[in-house]
Amino acid sequence: MSTTHAELTPPRLRRPLPALRIDWRLLPLLIGAALLVVPTMQGIAAVSWSTEQGAHGPIVLAIALWLFFRRWSAIRALAAPGSALRGGAALAICLLSYMVARVAGSIVLESAAMYGALVATLYLLVGWRAMKAAWFPIAYFLFVLPPPGSWVATATQPLRLGISGIAVSLLAQLGLPVAQSGLTIYIGQYALEVKAACSGLNSIISLSAIGLFYVYIRHSARPAYVLMMAAVIVAMAVLANFVRVILLILITYYMGNEAAQGFLHQFAGMTMFAVALAGTIAIDSVLSRWAGRRGEPA
Repeated sequence: MSTTHAELTPPRLRRPLPALRIDWRLLPLLIGAALLVVPTMQGIAAVSWSTEQGAHGPIVLAIALWLFFRRWSAIRALAAPGSALRGGAALAICLLSYMVARVAGSIVLESAAMYGALVATLYLLVGWRAMKAAWFPIAYFLFVLPPPGSWVATATQPLRLGISGIAVSLLAQLGLPVAQSGLTIYIGQYALEVKAACSGLNSIISLSAIGLFYVYIRHSARPAYVLMMAAVIVAMAVLANFVRVILLILITYYMGNEAAQGFLHQFAGMTMFAVALAGTIAIDSVLSRWAGRRGEPA
């Protein structure tokens, strides 16, 4: 009687992530980049991340770094130095703009110049083909930068007027004592000011950052589909904030101004953000199934 012994084989290990090898000849460049990035990121954290408009910044920065290093192997495979003339000219312009913005004390211009300088440096090191392989992570870093205040004011004004006007008309048709004068809504004995947070812009930026990350990971960086879902995300953010304004008006009318401006104000915002994100995922699932039935890549 013979016995056979099965050969023991070690379990399959998950393939490790590609190592990030650093050419130490680039150490002066890395030090220069750190001197450029660290003070600017400190300024962004102090000015933007501590506010409701930029609270998503740290999360988006972590996601952007992860996405970039996730594409590092593709970048290395396609790396070839870019045009020294074009890249050098772009880098010089960005560094000059950076110095001017630092002197002027404009964190918006400073962060934009920092981003441009880093992109120009990346182009000089790896070239256009390698950058195309990581187009989404590179573009995703834009969500980390604070938007210009004047642009925010211009963009939110018509949104606030439109959202508040439709909300007042709807509630008035339902018999509530509600009226509007500019950006102020009167409900019963209370007056509510429609601030920039109720315009939908904050939700558009944060929801776009999270939603586009989800779409990119799920659909393998199809640019056309990412752009289409970006339009869906904007619509969902505006709709969510429209519902938020209605909820705040009703809370103020039935529970008082203190309730509307306290915890329930923040809770309504977080709830509407979650609903908008869930709606975006649901629409993406429907579109993916529809594309699959037509034989297109899902």
